Amino acid sequence: MLQRLAAFVVRRARAVLAVAVVLLVGAGVVGSGAFGQLQSEGFNDPAAESVAAADLIEQAGGLADLVLLADAVSGGVDGTAASAAGSDLTERIAADPAVRDARSYWTTGAPSLRTEDGGQALVLVTLDDPDADAAPLVEEYAGDQGELSVTAGGRAVVQEDVVEHVAADLLVAEAIAVPLILVLLLFAFGGVVAALLPLAIGAVAILGTFAELAVLASMTDVSVFAINLTTALGLGLAIDYALLVVGRFREELARDGDVGAAVVRTMGTAGRTIVFSGLAVAAALAALLVFPMYFLRSFAYAGIGVVVISVVAVLTVLPALLTVLGRRVDAGRVPWARAARSAAAPAWGRLAAGVMRRPLLAVVPVVGVLLALAAPVLGATFGMPDDRVLPTSADSRQVGDALRDDFPAGEVNALDVVTTGPVDDAELAAYAGRLSDLPDVERVDARVGTFADGAQVAPGGATEGAPGGGAAAADHELLTVVTAADPASDTARDLVGTVRAVPSPAGAEALVGGSSAELVDTMDSVAAGLPLAGGMIAVTTFVILFLFTGSVVQPVRALLSNVLVLGATFGVLVMIFQDGAFSSILGFTPVPLNTAMILLLFCIVFGLSMDYEVFVMSRIRERVEAGASIHDATVAGLARTGRIVSTAAALLAVSFFAFVTGQVSFLQMFGLGCGLAILLDATVVRGLLVPASMRLLGRHAWYAPRALRRLHARVSLSEA
Repeated sequence: MLQRLAAFVVRRARAVLAVAVVLLVGAGVVGSGAFGQLQSEGFNDPAAESVAAADLIEQAGGLADLVLLADAVSGGVDGTAASAAGSDLTERIAADPAVRDARSYWTTGAPSLRTEDGGQALVLVTLDDPDADAAPLVEEYAGDQGELSVTAGGRAVVQEDVVEHVAADLLVAEAIAVPLILVLLLFAFGGVVAALLPLAIGAVAILGTFAELAVLASMTDVSVFAINLTTALGLGLAIDYALLVVGRFREELARDGDVGAAVVRTMGTAGRTIVFSGLAVAAALAALLVFPMYFLRSFAYAGIGVVVISVVAVLTVLPALLTVLGRRVDAGRVPWARAARSAAAPAWGRLAAGVMRRPLLAVVPVVGVLLALAAPVLGATFGMPDDRVLPTSADSRQVGDALRDDFPAGEVNALDVVTTGPVDDAELAAYAGRLSDLPDVERVDARVGTFADGAQVAPGGATEGAPGGGAAAADHELLTVVTAADPASDTARDLVGTVRAVPSPAGAEALVGGSSAELVDTMDSVAAGLPLAGGMIAVTTFVILFLFTGSVVQPVRALLSNVLVLGATFGVLVMIFQDGAFSSILGFTPVPLNTAMILLLFCIVFGLSMDYEVFVMSRIRERVEAGASIHDATVAGLARTGRIVSTAAALLAVSFFAFVTGQVSFLQMFGLGCGLAILLDATVVRGLLVPASMRLLGRHAWYAPRALRRLHARVSLSEA
């Protein structure tokens, strides 16, 4: 089938390229509209209780979208001049058409809105549209305000700061990675023309996926961060596939010099490998569709799209380019990269032969080291991204640090409890008293008063204006459960369950929200989806590798190798980003690991490792079918693919490691994790574990029950 497709492309090469150019221009036009439609949130399960609570709170007037931290220039916030300036600032903000409500220490007198030393106070601003751009308000009211110096923070500003820092970090990463990748491409392909081929395929994949995201964004929510995956994965797969195809094309062309025949034979062998590779990568990313958070689902949309388009481009556009170029594919040769033009890498063959002489000597230490690196996973904790993912120089981060360190426990640690209907005063007071008597609760603010240790300690309205507390709408009651526990701590997460277990007031249901509740609900959603996602990855990987190799042993070996690499990578990330190793060097604050990024990293790395698995096993299987022994087939297979896999991994790792130069910690974690896992897989797994396991398994490496062998013969996509 692939040979017939290649033969058609060879006959119509220029027409295929013309159609590709037209489609590329169209995709560019459509895809350019994607950027204005993509969203910057999507970390929460839309069906979660915390999300329902947030929706009701919004109907009840909403919590503070902006938190303005005001420093008194002199005399403290209670001084005459500072008080006048604070009241005037609050009134001006409240009168702004974009603002629904504004309250501050000077208008409410709430102690929770002032630091103990009296040097700083808060202005809390609720936007009329919580999704509106907060930048105009920040520009207008932050900075020098007479007797006050104002710094802007809060949910809306953190969100915008993260997007801006991520965009800036990506520009820096690309400025570092792109020149390095271009130089490495010259080494990898040995010439200028050949080095441009993966860039052409990458452009097709990236622009095509942008168009796909634009269409999807018009129908459903799509995360803006899907753009990052599109560019990184699109270029990475283009490099992987182009290296494989161009290397094989050069081999076939050297046989008889017939360009058309060489292209057809190349696509009949390397093309088959790419089809199975694409299926494996797409299947791993498809597991993200299991989760309800559109942040994760967006990466599935982008990942599957970029894989499918890359495979289609490699099966059509690349053979057309090779047909038109012919021997000119080697034009612009780089003298110092002459060796790179050879597909064979004898050093990899010698390494495989050495490992197969002493397989246990290679396997036992390697597995031991990988397990040791994975050990910190046992102490991993998870959280949701907040302002601490930003550098300390960011204004919103400074506001968040001040709220945590200098102000009484309030909004930053609070659980928000909202009722689904009205509650009479006596029932509301009784419910607030029950909540205030729970362990780790400092106080509960409600419309009818403030409660602590099961008793009312202040009348209604005494704490109005405290972040998140003391507000109500005609149909809802809003209570703020204040705790000193960090929102991501086990204490705060346990408190969510304890509060939810308290019987709701008569006549209404109480919903619990806030950052701790969102974390609990997200973790529950992830835990509910993990068995299905993991099962999907395992089953689809097993089926794809079985159809590719005809063995039921090879898929199991590949899955076990992947688990070792992912475990080691995860352990390193725990040591660095949670426990703080090298945090001073990399410039981030250790926090619990971002759950969504860990899942994304897992699926991407798993898919790419299957990419390299298929590359290596294709050559080994090819030699076995030609009658070679397991030893000879493994040595020859690694000699032929080792350079391709290691070069592709190095190029892709460079693009991911460039993210470590950024200032947003979850982006640093993603880049370091992906780059490390890719290098471990391309070197330790392919160079050591594969030949060792092939030697230990011997003829059993290709075992399959008779019924499955017959099935494989009937349904597999066979080599030419």
